[in-house]
Amino acid sequence: MSDVILETRNLSKKYKGTVALDNVSVTLKKNHIYGFIGENGAGKSTFMKIISGLIFPTSGDYSLMGESDPKAIEAKRKMVGTMIEGPYLYPKYTVRQNVEIQRMLVGNPDKSATDKVIELVELTEHQKKAAKKLSMGMKQRLGIAMAMIANPQFLILDEPINGLDPKNIIALRNMLKKINEERECTIFVSSHILSELYLLATDFIFIHKGRIIETDTHEMLEEKCSQYIQVKDSNIPETVTILEKHFPGTSYKVEADDTVKIYGKPEMKTELSKYLMEAGILISELSEKEQSLEDYFMTITGGEANA
Repeated sequence: MSDVILETRNLSKKYKGTVALDNVSVTLKKNHIYGFIGENGAGKSTFMKIISGLIFPTSGDYSLMGESDPKAIEAKRKMVGTMIEGPYLYPKYTVRQNVEIQRMLVGNPDKSATDKVIELVELTEHQKKAAKKLSMGMKQRLGIAMAMIANPQFLILDEPINGLDPKNIIALRNMLKKINEERECTIFVSSHILSELYLLATDFIFIHKGRIIETDTHEMLEEKCSQYIQVKDSNIPETVTILEKHFPGTSYKVEADDTVKIYGKPEMKTELSKYLMEAGILISELSEKEQSLEDYFMTITGGEANA
């Protein structure tokens, strides 16, 4: 059996000439937690709406849990839980009533599922409270309970961290880890706050202006954000040629006409210096530096604000 839960192939979406998604191809594997990172307006919600069946792509296609036929995909969506652009709640109804209504809408005959998901999101003590009287953190948890009522294999959450205080962010993070581990549920969660998803996700997908610009495992991102080598010299094109020839697979980014950043391999500094000198390249800087997650995000998105 395939371990791929979602595969998209060149998904694009246009609105009156505006490109919201541009040839997005990604593969998500079972039981991972994917952080979908991008500034507001990058295309995160559009992508999630397509996968959830709320809108249709302009072009491209995708497979969900191994199925690519539209009718088969629709059947598989019964095993997908979603919370996109905030939780949709019945404000005058209680927590329990909201979950019960959702249980009936998704066709789950197990009445005990209501108690289970309310307990899962730690709202048992508040189950008789009207949704409109809940705090922001509790509303987010109720939204996740409603997404979980069908016992999904795949959970899609759009910006669930937005508006939460640090205490609620920690509680949400721990809850999602529990769902992933105990229920073997693949989670796809979007945010523009990389530092928060870094503590949750096993894998990261970066989107910018509708295009996927990078994918990383947690280990890869940790390596890139811990240290990098900054090179300033008289011939950056030749420096890039040297990197490609002698250090294949090394991640780097040309920052300016005279600057390149090389990620994750500080031990290569001495060897790189030798090759640059042999090529007759005048070096003005060759140093090890560190950058934060936010700095890295700004670097790969071209320095634009991420909020």
